[in-house]
Amino acid sequence: MDKVTQDRIKLLHPKVRDEVSKIVNEANNLLTKHSQIRIVQGLRTIEEQNDLYAQGRTKQGKKVTNAKGGSSFHNYGLAVDFCLLIDDKEISWNMAKDYDEDGKADWTEVVEVFKKYGWEWGGNWSSIKDYPHFQKTFGYTWQKLLDKYNKSDFISGTKYVNI
Repeated sequence: MDKVTQDRIKLLHPKVRDEVSKIVNEANNLLTKHSQIRIVQGLRTIEEQNDLYAQGRTKQGKKVTNAKGGSSFHNYGLAVDFCLLIDDKEISWNMAKDYDEDGKADWTEVVEVFKKYGWEWGGNWSSIKDYPHFQKTFGYTWQKLLDKYNKSDFISGTKYVNI
């Protein structure tokens, strides 16, 4: 597992950190040759989410999200976005490439591991497809998590909501 991925996992909600590490290691063991997982996004604060939401609306740039602050599982450290890191230097979003030549697209192998652990995949969503995205909801909606956040229902000494 590369250092960038390790650092991003450390910022996730404490309830998912170990599991995400286990998933990344398991998927990387399947990929075996040339590619591994890079977590490109994990925790994103509500403020950062609002800043992204403003892009292409009230700020310069292209729209990158339809989620306002508080409405993304990233805001609670319960979501990750990934890509494939090829030969420790190139980033790939190619969902069809079989870098390890085992007859199955590497992207699909990663998706299967996350799903095995009960993570919701953005590629299964009916409205907007978000293929690099996984989230663990623990049965919560973002509205319930935002309510907990607004009530400061946090793990003691942190800004992670109690779940």
